[in-house]
Amino acid sequence: MNFGSSFGISASALTAQRLRMDVISSNIANAETTRASVVDGKAVPYRRKLVVLETAQADSFSNILDSKMSGGSEGVKVKSIIEDTSPLKPVYNPSHPDADVDGYVYMPNVDLTKEMVDMLSASRSYEANVTMLNASKAMVGKALEIGR
Repeated sequence: MNFGSSFGISASALTAQRLRMDVISSNIANAETTRASVVDGKAVPYRRKLVVLETAQADSFSNILDSKMSGGSEGVKVKSIIEDTSPLKPVYNPSHPDADVDGYVYMPNVDLTKEMVDMLSASRSYEANVTMLNASKAMVGKALEIGR
C-alpha cells in the first residue's frame, strides 16, 4: 500500500461518515413528523433512515487485479440508504389532525437515544479517520525530509 491509497481510504471513510451524520441529523429533525408523505389521502409518518456501508474493494480476483492495475483505491463506500422497518409508535391523541378513527397518531420510529449513540459513533469514526489522515501526512513529510 502506498501513501496515495492511504489518503484515498481516509477520504472515502470521511465522506461515508459525513453522509452517515447527515442522515442521523435528518432522523433527529423528523422525530415528530407525522406527515412525511400522503398516500391515498392518508398521512404517512417519517420512517428512520439507515446508511449501509460496504468495502469499496472489488469482490473477485480479476476485479481486484484490474482495480490495482488501474490505480483504483480501497476504502469504504455507501451501498444504500434504507428505511428502518421497525414499527411506528402509536400515541393516543384524538385531537391530532393525523389521528385515525380510534384516536391514535402513528409517530416516527425514531428513538433519540439511538440516534445520539449513532451520532457519537459516526463522530468518533470521523475523528479517527482525520487522525489517520494527519499521521499519513506527517509520514510523507518525514519521508521527504530524509531526502535532504
